[in-house]
Amino acid sequence: MAGRLILASASPRRLDLLAQVGITPAAVVPAAVDETPGKGELPRALALRLAREKAAAVARDHGGDFVLAADTVVACGRRSLPKPADAAEARDCLGLLSGRRHRVIGAVALACPGGRTLCRVAVTAVRFKRLGRAEIDRYLATDEWRDKAGGYAIQGRAALFVTALNGDYNNVVGLPLAMTAALLAGAGAWSPTTEA
Repeated sequence: MAGRLILASASPRRLDLLAQVGITPAAVVPAAVDETPGKGELPRALALRLAREKAAAVARDHGGDFVLAADTVVACGRRSLPKPADAAEARDCLGLLSGRRHRVIGAVALACPGGRTLCRVAVTAVRFKRLGRAEIDRYLATDEWRDKAGGYAIQGRAALFVTALNGDYNNVVGLPLAMTAALLAGAGAWSPTTEA
């Protein structure tokens, strides 16, 4: 197999998800890119652009390797919700999601040796129950919302908020796992019979 697999992400959740199916990157090299949405940029386009930019940023120094990058955007209508900077912003996100259906858009980009980049997008629909102020307060006190798109972690206590989910659960955690494994295998970056 030509080239090592580099994970261009600082997310421990993505590393854990890959490990769950036997994919072990040779190195983890977080990519530093500006995640500010462009003017009028829709959630799907934002997720895809950020995944591509992260893969490209790390691939510049790892041209002979496969570089896997991902981005997760929580979308409420046409609006992309942030990774909240503080509890007040997290409260705003949870208030917006309360009693509503939203989409979690996971974009994956794989920069391959030779300069080609392959991209895939997964969309998971999630519905939250109506959240009371005290319930939001209790959740904010856990600090689980920190560094999470939309201000929640479905794999934590926010699981109590979810009344319906349609699509890939792992996409909401941080990486559409089946799609990512198929992408890696198809590109020759990983084989399900051997660890990377």
